[in-house]
Amino acid sequence: MTDAADPGAMTAAQLSRAYASRDLSPLEATRAALSRIEQYNEAVNAYVFVDAESAEEAARASAQRWGQGRPRSPIDGVPVSVKDLTEVAGWPARDGSRLTDDTPCEGDAPPARALREAGAVLLGKTNTPEFGWKGVTDNRVFGATSNPWDTRLTAGGSSGGAAAACALNLGMLHQGGDSGGSIRIPAAFTGVFGFKPTFGWTPQWPPSKAASLSHIGPLTRTVEDAAMMLNVIGRYDYDDPYATRGQPDDWAECLGQDIRDLRIAFAPNLGGAAADEDVSIRVREAAGHLSDLGAEVVEVDPGLESPIDIFQKIWFTASLDLYNSCTEAQRRQLDPGLVDNARRAENWSAVDFFRALSARAELTQKLERFNREYHLLMTPTVAVSPFEVNHDTPPGRGMKDWTEWSPYTYPFNLSQQPAASIPCGFTDTGLPVGFQLAGGKHDDLRVLRAAHAYMEAHPPRFPKVPDPSETV
Repeated sequence: MTDAADPGAMTAAQLSRAYASRDLSPLEATRAALSRIEQYNEAVNAYVFVDAESAEEAARASAQRWGQGRPRSPIDGVPVSVKDLTEVAGWPARDGSRLTDDTPCEGDAPPARALREAGAVLLGKTNTPEFGWKGVTDNRVFGATSNPWDTRLTAGGSSGGAAAACALNLGMLHQGGDSGGSIRIPAAFTGVFGFKPTFGWTPQWPPSKAASLSHIGPLTRTVEDAAMMLNVIGRYDYDDPYATRGQPDDWAECLGQDIRDLRIAFAPNLGGAAADEDVSIRVREAAGHLSDLGAEVVEVDPGLESPIDIFQKIWFTASLDLYNSCTEAQRRQLDPGLVDNARRAENWSAVDFFRALSARAELTQKLERFNREYHLLMTPTVAVSPFEVNHDTPPGRGMKDWTEWSPYTYPFNLSQQPAASIPCGFTDTGLPVGFQLAGGKHDDLRVLRAAHAYMEAHPPRFPKVPDPSETV
């Protein structure tokens, strides 16, 4: 069986077309995805919960609908994963924490409910650090998620399980969450596409502790697949009081259009940040490729100061809120790094916090004004390449927190603007690199259009097995 005919190697769009032509059934695709999980998950620890029985039942129901010519949506029967921070009826939500247990959730959170109502086949839940607090994925309940390109290294986080599953096609659509880079960081580290929509356009509930930073979004192998998923989860939901209206009728409507009308600002040192040379080389090449596609790419310095202090004031205070809600016995069960952040926040006053909120507003205003002159802002996604698993920061670099090695992502959580990580090749040592495109609020389609144009011209490659270099 060739890759083209193998349902385990197909995209969601390819599956949907195969279902419509009756060349393939959702049950075949689901069994192929479950087989790949059984074969490869042990090496990367992407999934922490799999419900094969429920998935096959959903696939049979989907096959019947397609057979009757009445699918619920184009992703009816497509295998998907859900991040373990998202509640799914009948499944536990461990949140990577010893403070939780295996009690099944009573209902679906908005992303899970939307996917289920669209007929998607929910395979299981993917790994996350405890309560999604950091930019890598490991926890005391399920352990660490490894990078499919080199299992000695991290897949990034906090949606590291989703990204690793995506890279290996353990399911075709993967739901992530992003409060400071948690979709884009692991997308860059594993070589897949990850997108954080405008805040409020992809509903969620319950919210993260830092609700105003949190975005739900897809991790996929193609932008087309991401748009298909967004056509389901990117809809207003009354259950989320932070949700907003105005989403595109069709998130894919601009895909395939050229980008010759786009003016893109390339800022390799946004906020004074500097990426490692092996990352910078690939990202600068990607800027050249965007120019070759017709976009006007201008290297600029937006004149922004690093917002790391603003972000940490908000993010660490959220950790303190969690910490203060725990008993002493529970505090001893928490990830030590999460506790360190909470204890740092104890030294701040309410005035410090409100000053951070004011500074956040000023940053957002600057970025929105910047988008009057440039349609998109391009940066590296992450300043470093993947490093050793079970470390919060690259060993030997003298960093204290993940925010130091991912300075490009959280500015766009503070501004609530859409941003994507697009794979753009590999370092000389064979590790994936991604570049980031961000747009003004509600300019999501422009980001998706540019990302799609780039990936169509420069298709990414994916590992067929974990640690592909070991099989050569």
